[in-house]
Amino acid sequence: MGLPFILLNYKTYIQGTGQGAVEIAKACKAVSEDSGIEIAVAPQIPDIFRVASEIELPVFSQHLDGIGAGSFTGYIFGKCIKDAGAVGTLINHSERRLTLAEIEASLEAAKEFGLRTVICTTNAPTTVAGAALNPDYVAIEPPELIGSGIPVSKADPDIVSSSVKAVTKINQAVKVLCGAGISKGEDLKTALDLGSKGVLLASGILKAKDPKAALEELISLV
Repeated sequence: MGLPFILLNYKTYIQGTGQGAVEIAKACKAVSEDSGIEIAVAPQIPDIFRVASEIELPVFSQHLDGIGAGSFTGYIFGKCIKDAGAVGTLINHSERRLTLAEIEASLEAAKEFGLRTVICTTNAPTTVAGAALNPDYVAIEPPELIGSGIPVSKADPDIVSSSVKAVTKINQAVKVLCGAGISKGEDLKTALDLGSKGVLLASGILKAKDPKAALEELISLV
């Protein structure tokens, strides 16, 4: 099965803002070193440089626009986040939804700068469509389960297993991540048993009283 990939999305939680972003990254780094599991973080855009400069850990952007250099006020430019220290980016998170054309443009912009890509999807058909664009990962996150504390791996295991099978038929190079409601060791184990290669999670770790302990519990059954 191999070791899973864990991507922690900070969203705009106060616990992961500013210096808090660094402290969460330190906890991730410690658990990653102890376990050998790759743990990446996706802080807010202004905190990418802070985290990447202080902690040797894979840092992802929460978003990337499919634009180049020029007159694009307020957009997120791939070269900027790459130079800030990001190694990858989320694309089309349910809280930052894009059109298909925008997803393709963001993906191409990310590839131009050698960034790893995670296209977020909501169900099996959109996961298949996302995989056809050839990202590094697709992350299945039914919007109704995000932040609910109810893991998709339990609430709707078929959406995970069917997506994994469909993606494998289309593009075996694309890895499937499981998201929405993931927080406990049993959630991660179930997600892996269903065929996913890791998880995308947020509040279960960010809002924990002890994020390091929460991460250790998350990987306890791997």
